[in-house]
Amino acid sequence: METTGTPPRQDGRPETHAQQPESALLSDLGRMEYEAAYTLQQRLQREQIEGHLGPVLLFVEHPPVITVGRRGTPDEVVAPERVLRARGVSVSETDRGGMVTYHGPGQIVAYPLVNVEQIGLHEYMRLLEEAVVRTIARWGIEGYRVSGRTGVWVGKEKICAMGIRVRRWWAMHGLALNVTTDLNHFGLIIPCGIRDRGVCSMEKLLGAACPTMNTVKEELARHLCELLELDPRPVPPGSLPGTAEG
Repeated sequence: METTGTPPRQDGRPETHAQQPESALLSDLGRMEYEAAYTLQQRLQREQIEGHLGPVLLFVEHPPVITVGRRGTPDEVVAPERVLRARGVSVSETDRGGMVTYHGPGQIVAYPLVNVEQIGLHEYMRLLEEAVVRTIARWGIEGYRVSGRTGVWVGKEKICAMGIRVRRWWAMHGLALNVTTDLNHFGLIIPCGIRDRGVCSMEKLLGAACPTMNTVKEELARHLCELLELDPRPVPPGSLPGTAEG
């Protein structure tokens, strides 16, 4: 499902009539297995499609896992299974767009579960990129886009990967920003199928001046909500619809 949308404004948003920010649930899931977070996203998306739930913004940090997107192939996981086991890295197939990437501790994963019908798919991806560019700029890191390669780059290295899946115009999955990520784990794969560029993190670029995960997360949440025109309402994970308590 794709749409050309409308021309973007200077802030990255498509041109629309002025409106109040839409209320959105904001929840930090902490450390959670990839499959568990995926299942939660599916439940929330079903609630949204059925009209029972509005936008949700999730933040999570995954244990070491290689995820294979819809365009990924097994040969992009270059490490043998015994090496993956020794390093405690699992492999999970997923329905997001894109190829193969890595998630792990020290990486902020943001899952905006929002309706993108009025934004347009391509414009939505540009908004996610813009949120990351603005976030890392606070610490003097100049991020940019590469034509035809979704995500955010610094120099010749990728600092943020992205991939989404849309059903009935409701998006799930999102972005993964490397803050203090163990970059050695990216050597286990061909990240996003790209062989001619590397991967970096905020810690690699800033050294001891690298901010904490929580500080970066707060900055990223602010920019995502501004660009997506969301009014965040923080809730604990157990209060989300479809959870044990929600």
